[in-house]
Amino acid sequence: MKTKIIAFTLASTIAFGAGISSCTNLDEEVYSEILEKNFNPTERDLPFILAPVYAPFRTLMFGWQGYFDLQEESADIIITPVRPNGWDDGGTFRRMHQHNWTSEQWQPTNTWNQAYSAISRANRVIMQIEDGALPLPEEVGRNAIAELRAARALAYYLLLDNHGNVPIVTDYRDASLPEQSTRQEVYDFIVMELTEALPLLSEDVGPMYGRMNRWAAKALLTKIYLNAAVYTGSPQWEKVIQEANDIIDSDAYSLDMNYSDVFTYTNENSGEIMFAVPYDEIYGTGSQIHMKTLDPLSRLVYSMSAGPWGGNCAVPQFIDTYDPDDMRLYDTWIQGPQYHATTGNEVINYVKPVPGIGGDGTVAPSNAGYRIGKYEIKRGATNNLDNDYPMFRYADVLMMKAEALLRTGNAIAAATLVTEVRQRAFKDNPAKATVTGPQLLLGSSYNYGWQNKDGSVDGMNGGADIQYGRFLDELGWEFAAEARRRQDLIRFGVFQTKTWFNHRPHAQAQTRTLFPIPFAELTKNPNLTQNAGY
Repeated sequence: MKTKIIAFTLASTIAFGAGISSCTNLDEEVYSEILEKNFNPTERDLPFILAPVYAPFRTLMFGWQGYFDLQEESADIIITPVRPNGWDDGGTFRRMHQHNWTSEQWQPTNTWNQAYSAISRANRVIMQIEDGALPLPEEVGRNAIAELRAARALAYYLLLDNHGNVPIVTDYRDASLPEQSTRQEVYDFIVMELTEALPLLSEDVGPMYGRMNRWAAKALLTKIYLNAAVYTGSPQWEKVIQEANDIIDSDAYSLDMNYSDVFTYTNENSGEIMFAVPYDEIYGTGSQIHMKTLDPLSRLVYSMSAGPWGGNCAVPQFIDTYDPDDMRLYDTWIQGPQYHATTGNEVINYVKPVPGIGGDGTVAPSNAGYRIGKYEIKRGATNNLDNDYPMFRYADVLMMKAEALLRTGNAIAAATLVTEVRQRAFKDNPAKATVTGPQLLLGSSYNYGWQNKDGSVDGMNGGADIQYGRFLDELGWEFAAEARRRQDLIRFGVFQTKTWFNHRPHAQAQTRTLFPIPFAELTKNPNLTQNAGY
């Protein structure tokens, strides 16, 4: 039940040394100010004991300058142009779009801080279990530590992907300033942690929603191997296939019948989601993507109790890549006339063209650009959504295996998997769901190039030369606005080389594949060295 899931994450301030705070889950026994010596936890208490480790992921994912912004604002699908009501923010979003961030501007401190918050909390609970301060039964404690190591590995994965060279901290007692590890060392650490934890992780699905079970850990390991060439210089395609096969063969997950089912405000019922960050409009707040993307007038469309801010939207060049029969175009993007919830009158008409990112006096009209509608906005929505964020889902497992097959010379088998994922998006025209191996070997249909104010594109830098570019297109259509586009572009060599909208490759393009170590961290810890190019 969603109420139970959110109750687990509410326990983000549990102080185990002094006791356990009360919680709001009426199905569970409530503790309040119980002294450690009087607390004898059982397996039944485990969700509350582990909840503080997972809680930071809510702010990390959708919080201001969080992981979603880092992955999407720096890539080629989503932009935040200057609007009549603002959004220049001193050039914040323009710098992200044009890859001109520095260690002191548009710092990714949210992702860094929240990831290390989860890591520190995991280290604390591991220490308390090992020391007997949390006297769990032996087998329960051993399994709990395995789950904590997997959750900690998830936090380190986000740091590995964004910053690369980060400190590895595993001892909660150690108060010394940590040494910096190389990206290779962080990669090796995550692989080791997940490999050692996997045999002890639960195979349960429903009861482990929002927690790292065996299959979520395998999905994370598959993702690590998928990007191994970026992280370490050594591809691991066979390991991608092996881990993906384990998940597929388990029959624990399946594709939802409808693409949109994965993103509803009751998506805890999805059979496709393998690991989610749970949100709730009251008890687990932080998902405000609708506030950032919708124009203020859209409050009348959804009878919202809060007025949206009117910021980000789709890059027109990306919208042009969709097949018009692909239902993901309409399930992902709010477009066209929008009508008042009660009167039926048109209140705003979202159009595809966006004149520019700004900075040169260009201001995008309030209705410019299709808006993110992937995460269903319910009638009467507040400024926080109920929709959970699906960090890992079964379609991703199929596509990771497909990419590994494609890159190892088995395009036909890859096409079978891609077709399976596409089928639900082309129910009205099933023939278009089928993709062939030779098609996956083609370049991208994205018209890469500089967009002029009149909407024309100087397309000398098009996508036809991108190796496996058609597959990259497939990733874009399936996973748009899911906080992953930057990672995919880097893996396909596009992030460093291509022009899109008002972005040209940075003069030090290769250094932009990593974000800087936050300036505040450098000043606090002399053991840290800034990433190259900053």
